[in-house]
Amino acid sequence: MKQAPRKYANYIPIRELHGKERQLSPFQVYAELRENTPVRYDEHRECWDVFRYEDVHYVLKNPKLFSSERNRASSSLLTTDPPKHKQLRDLVNQAFTPKAIEALAPRIQEITDELLAPHLSGEKMNLIDDLAAPLPVIVIAELIGVPASDRREFKVWSDVLVKGARDDSEQAFQELTDEKRQNIQELYAYFTEILEQRRLEPKDDLVSLLLAAEIEGQKLTVEEVVNFCILLLVAGNETTTNLIANAVRILSEQPELQNELREHPDRVASAVEETLRYYPPIVAIGRVARETVELNGQTIQAGDQVISWVGAANRDPAQFERADNFVSDRKPNRHLGFGFGIHFCLGAPLARLEARVVLRTLLQRVEHIKLAPEAELEPIQSAFVFGVKEYPIQFNERQAE
Repeated sequence: MKQAPRKYANYIPIRELHGKERQLSPFQVYAELRENTPVRYDEHRECWDVFRYEDVHYVLKNPKLFSSERNRASSSLLTTDPPKHKQLRDLVNQAFTPKAIEALAPRIQEITDELLAPHLSGEKMNLIDDLAAPLPVIVIAELIGVPASDRREFKVWSDVLVKGARDDSEQAFQELTDEKRQNIQELYAYFTEILEQRRLEPKDDLVSLLLAAEIEGQKLTVEEVVNFCILLLVAGNETTTNLIANAVRILSEQPELQNELREHPDRVASAVEETLRYYPPIVAIGRVARETVELNGQTIQAGDQVISWVGAANRDPAQFERADNFVSDRKPNRHLGFGFGIHFCLGAPLARLEARVVLRTLLQRVEHIKLAPEAELEPIQSAFVFGVKEYPIQFNERQAE
């Protein structure tokens, strides 16, 4: 087994993050890892872990040194490098412009109002099941052109794609691998059928636009369109759900922020950015070293797996003043919550827009948001995702002024 070139006296195994309480609040462990073992090799997991902002930023901005191409049999924006990545991204950008996203704002507001309305009089709701999960599913489904009848199945597929193993056993990893393989096969069959329908009868949806898009006379292959749809399903669904839930979790944990944002509604956008730093939906991003490189005194060999811990980098006091405080109007805020560089999240504008709409609507319609007293939070079982399975809240409906 590969040995680390340097041993650390204060080595904390990643399994320290696996307990329920640690998963619900891993940031103290991140701080210890960042301070004691900023770049280190994990023999059990056979990969490198990177924790400091400067080093994580370096890994993410250098695709020539740290590759995203982990599966050569598949082409998607997440798993390709330049020049193929730029070609894919340019094609997709034709159908995914900021103007097109902003045009969705009225529809996102309409969906938010519809989802929230049944719960106002009861003054309680399960934030995730009732609002944070269905909103991005509906938006992505409508963007792609998925029938409303398939949305529940959409959500199940999305959950499996980001699911983590139930424990560290070989059996648990094998079960998860089998489940994800079956899941991908079902998604491929589903999206391939939609693609064939759109070839025969194009509609005003993203799949039809992607099938028609061209750069220098070249179109996306069926596999590339399907892979993008799957990517959009995961990145545009699960990430946005956790961004919204994490933002409301912060509001309930720090109730003074509710009044602050109500009094300063212009800070809602920057509060969304601060959520991405403070409670990022994605806490770790994987890469593969393309060549042997030295990072913070450690020699990483070509072919080694490298995990960039965004959750630790976003709390690095060398980059952020009052790093462990939520500062609603923090500027500048160079967080890595959506990644960095060529793989910066394509769906970031959509996720930001949905989070802004939800926060503004909640602050306008309800007050005294708090976690339901009987609630016992359960973390999402994923090493890369930070969020909770359910977040039941109580509140008071605000009277129209």
